[in-house]
Amino acid sequence: MIGLPGPLVDAAWLGEHLGAGDLVIADVRWVPGEGAAAGRARFEAGHIPGAVYLGIDEDLAAAAFDGPGRHPLPTPRSFAATMARVGIGDGTAVVAYDDARGSLAARLWWMLDALGERVALLDGGLGSWPGATETGPGPQRPPAAFTARPWPVPAVVDAREVERTLAAGEAAVLDARMPERYRGEVEPLDPVAGHIPGAVSAPWVDNLDAETGRFLDAGALGSRFAALGIDDRRPAVAHCGSGVTACHHLFALRLAGLDGRLYEGSWSDWVHDGGRPVATGEDPETG
Repeated sequence: MIGLPGPLVDAAWLGEHLGAGDLVIADVRWVPGEGAAAGRARFEAGHIPGAVYLGIDEDLAAAAFDGPGRHPLPTPRSFAATMARVGIGDGTAVVAYDDARGSLAARLWWMLDALGERVALLDGGLGSWPGATETGPGPQRPPAAFTARPWPVPAVVDAREVERTLAAGEAAVLDARMPERYRGEVEPLDPVAGHIPGAVSAPWVDNLDAETGRFLDAGALGSRFAALGIDDRRPAVAHCGSGVTACHHLFALRLAGLDGRLYEGSWSDWVHDGGRPVATGEDPETG
């Protein structure tokens, strides 16, 4: 059985293990607003050899608002069927990557990790791959046996739990979106602009080295999260627009040895019923 060196692997490690029978490389794509076909088209235009394709909309989420927000978690049975279809079974080692600095592949990482499966991200994503790429639809792997399991309750929170957590001061609620969305200056995807009152602006891109696009080391990530009010006694609740890029924070927290939970529906769920408070402008703690 192949052993993953940790939650993060580099292209050199992946190259050494390319073609291993018990390793699945998963290419995760999404083009906001362009539909599922756009992600698959990018995959077919060039992907790491042997990779299977998984789309955010069609594979890693239920239909919009068939649950909290625009990208609710799929049912355990649906997710298990998707994993089995692409050859990911119980105990299969998975390396996920994307072309978006890990912000999409982290969703698959979190889903598999939450279920206790073996999974890592490729640091630097597709852009870090030095070898040739394949084109076309990718391989047809033999179906695998993946057991359907409920999403662990401690790992996922809803809007009521976010409200309770903020009132009690039990965790830092991180907003992974870009600062202009947090401030309410623009909102390209949801009907209301702004942020959850009390949430802290923490753009996901700041988990990465600005020059290389690779993840910061554990020490630098720990310092970043400490400045945001997170330590081993005060965990995080991560959210974004719809529960996708928030997983980048959950991955970075893991690298730093810290804990976090996912607000599944995120901002798209928070504003969906029209009755919850909305704030705009700078974070009063940092602005």
